[in-house]
Amino acid sequence: MIDSMSIELAQGHGPIKAGTEGHLVVKLPYNDNGATTVRAWIGQEDRTLSMVGIGEYAPSHDDYDIHAMAPDPLPTDTMWWIEIEKPDGATSVGSAKPILQ
Repeated sequence: MIDSMSIELAQGHGPIKAGTEGHLVVKLPYNDNGATTVRAWIGQEDRTLSMVGIGEYAPSHDDYDIHAMAPDPLPTDTMWWIEIEKPDGATSVGSAKPILQ
């Protein structure tokens, strides 16, 4: 859950490792044909040493495909952080536990 939205997440390309690219698919509970901006990063909420990936909307699946680099070293409390920015500018941030190696 991010705010009151039930978000579906799927981690691809295997477990997260320090210094490697992670893959996350984000499915929002509504369809706005890609008008929402979805960002994700691996690490801590403050984004320290994290590279933020911006979601590419896939209309055939109605989801967002995001690639982000994991920091090296990984913080002990590493999470996937997801930021959802709606077309009206409203922004919500939430997190999910990643699959780690």
